[in-house]
Amino acid sequence: MIYDYIIIGSGIAGLNAARLIPKSKKVLILCKKSPWECNTFYAQGGIATAVDDTDISNHIQDTLTAGANYNNKEAVEVLSKNSLECIEDLIDNGLEFDLNSEGELAFTKEAAHSRSRILHADGDATGRMMHLFLLSQCKHDIETNAVVNDLLIHDGICYGVQYFVSETEEKTVYAHNTIIASGGIGSIYKYHTNSTAIAGEVQGICVEKGLALKDMEMMQFHPTVFKGTSFARKALLSEALRGEGAYIVDENDYRFLFDYHIDGELAPRDVVSRAIFDYFHKTKLQIYLSFDNFEKNFFRKRFPNIYANLNDLGYDLPFEKVPISPAFHYAMGGIETDINAKVLDVKNLYAIGEAACSGVHGANRLASNSLLEGVVFSKVAVEDSLKKNFKISCENYTNIIKSYVRNQEIDKSIKDRLRVLMWENAAIVRNSSSLEKTIKEVDNFLNEKVGRLLFLRLLTARSILEAAMNRKESLGAHFISKK
Repeated sequence: MIYDYIIIGSGIAGLNAARLIPKSKKVLILCKKSPWECNTFYAQGGIATAVDDTDISNHIQDTLTAGANYNNKEAVEVLSKNSLECIEDLIDNGLEFDLNSEGELAFTKEAAHSRSRILHADGDATGRMMHLFLLSQCKHDIETNAVVNDLLIHDGICYGVQYFVSETEEKTVYAHNTIIASGGIGSIYKYHTNSTAIAGEVQGICVEKGLALKDMEMMQFHPTVFKGTSFARKALLSEALRGEGAYIVDENDYRFLFDYHIDGELAPRDVVSRAIFDYFHKTKLQIYLSFDNFEKNFFRKRFPNIYANLNDLGYDLPFEKVPISPAFHYAMGGIETDINAKVLDVKNLYAIGEAACSGVHGANRLASNSLLEGVVFSKVAVEDSLKKNFKISCENYTNIIKSYVRNQEIDKSIKDRLRVLMWENAAIVRNSSSLEKTIKEVDNFLNEKVGRLLFLRLLTARSILEAAMNRKESLGAHFISKK
């Protein structure tokens, strides 16, 4: 059987693509773990949108400014000009965003936005609510615990996907169109805010196949994650907290961010992350997020999940400040696509969401543009594929389908070492000599007999390191220290 579409990933981009594909089409969604093990489900912040037609130009400019004007402006225009229609479509189909006291959409402000234009659902659980809504709308087949290990590409055509269904069993499926919506690379780093399912294997497949990755040095580190747990995945403290009055202090209650940027806590994420990193290394003082500006009932209503989660950890908000640190958050770089979300040099392969790089985020993503990107470019990809109506012929795929070993005994120690290397040498501040040494160590790992998944993860990590080495000057989230 040949599917009309295979979608790799069940986050906002993949599920919205599935929602927009006609029900008459045969669609298979491949989900690495359970459907809710994705970054969308954990997204506390909201979804950005132009408020009205007059705000489109301002939203475009804010996105370009945050991205250090390194963005693909055409992609930014697609994002913003489609935002109103996409949000309206979600609402018309039953998604409920938070309303203000007048019963109108409640727009809020976050860092680097020139006005309030962020929508939320259930306060600080926007991603979760959008994810559950899209799951409820999904009329197509979802296969869980399907870990993609290869793309069947031959002569510029993608014929389908190979994936693990257990430790030793693999499946191969064919499709007229394949959409990559597998997310970013978070688990490559020691400290991150991502789902543990997000590890960049599909990007590694693209490296192996000679498909272009773009802007892989542009990795965003969220300034404010809760520091008080031992897990690699750190609890995010949403940008919206600072947008509505939370502020960053040292252990002496000094608001040091204004020493680094005129906007203080509302400076772009890369600026805030580097400021915290620099200030801590200079002073060795603990860094906190303070909620002194909030009244308790408002805080509990506006941020119910953050309140409950930190309360469970023993913090009485908003009366106590909590220890914070930056952590890896979002990949601006990814699989290079054109303006229609199509992967370059392959006729029927698309990439959307965090897995993709259309250039829309430039060197630093504007807060809350990620959920919007997933919604807009999934729409663009589906529309383009339906218009082209490309069909494969399976007999034309003549490559040998390999069988892979999923994991090897040595994988865990190498995986742990890789995460430390990436955190220490390819994170908030980088320098050329450390990057060069790390590439050599990764190359040594690639020559070991590692499992397929770790091999792909290593290829992706190497692409980040190499891109960082090649960009000699600091730009946006990529900061090269000359020391």
